[in-house]
Amino acid sequence: MSTPVLGRLVRAEIAEQPAVADRVLTSAGGELTRLAAVLREAAPRAVLLTARGTSDHAALYAKYLVEVGLGLPCGLTSTSTLTVYGARPDLRGVLWISISQSGGSPDLVESTAAARRAGALTLAVTNNPQSPLARAAEHHLDVHAGPELAVAATKSYTAQLLTLWLLVTTWRGAPTTPAAAVPGFLAEAVAADDVPQVASRYRFVDRLVTTARGYSYPTAREAALKLMETSYLSAQAFSAADLMHGPLAMVDADRPVIAVVADGPGGEAMAPVLAALRDRGADVCAVAPPHLAPDATVRLGLPAGMPEDLAPVVQIVPLQRLALEMAVARGLDPDAPRGLRKVTETR
Repeated sequence: MSTPVLGRLVRAEIAEQPAVADRVLTSAGGELTRLAAVLREAAPRAVLLTARGTSDHAALYAKYLVEVGLGLPCGLTSTSTLTVYGARPDLRGVLWISISQSGGSPDLVESTAAARRAGALTLAVTNNPQSPLARAAEHHLDVHAGPELAVAATKSYTAQLLTLWLLVTTWRGAPTTPAAAVPGFLAEAVAADDVPQVASRYRFVDRLVTTARGYSYPTAREAALKLMETSYLSAQAFSAADLMHGPLAMVDADRPVIAVVADGPGGEAMAPVLAALRDRGADVCAVAPPHLAPDATVRLGLPAGMPEDLAPVVQIVPLQRLALEMAVARGLDPDAPRGLRKVTETR
């Protein structure tokens, strides 16, 4: 009887991401055009996003897209106000977007149904058009990731990001042509050879910090989640601005910092944070294109030339790979983290 290969599913699903991105680009056009027309006609006064786990980080990314690209107030919901406390806010004129890989989480289904009754225009973004969440919302957008078997979400996350970027970009009437380069950027990230060296360096680390600014902040949060759920270490994610407001005090040479640095205003805003980390003697792993964060201790390189608002689709890939390799090096199976299920049932 052969010995199971640790991380076989996660490895395969990470490698699928260029093909998934290509499928999103070729499959979603008609539905995106229709939805954009609905949204322009509805002209919502605000957007609310609801999600859990990895999808919550996709929702945070969408928040930046909506606020920067559309100029609309946008917030992440506290789902329990509807599902546990029974609150019934007036949601007329609000677009409610629920994001879920499976579309099966009861709290998302229940809160979306409640939001619809409260007058919101509801949209579900899932990897399952037949899911309860898709049925609970008025509109549905498929992320076309295909079946995802590993508990740790990888390809469904990048498919969510790309789909949300296309939705907001189409809604505001801007060209979506920059997304055509994403499958190629993803292929570069999947094939990069610097992950094993960084994984070996951090193999025995039991705590670290992830940080970023702007569009890249969801990447830092998702990276921390991946490292926690696959390698069982303590990973804390901070906006780089928040890191400077107190948590910086805990950073030293024994607590590595993974800093995601984009080419754009968010990356420029990282400069004083990187300088402060350098002054503290921190071990900094920069997830960045070659010309950024030159003083980092180690680097997970990214392709140059990515627009800042699209970069998160690619930034997470070396961090998914890092989580995979660190888990395997520790003798853990990232395909099935202990005590976790693909669909988490909360209320």
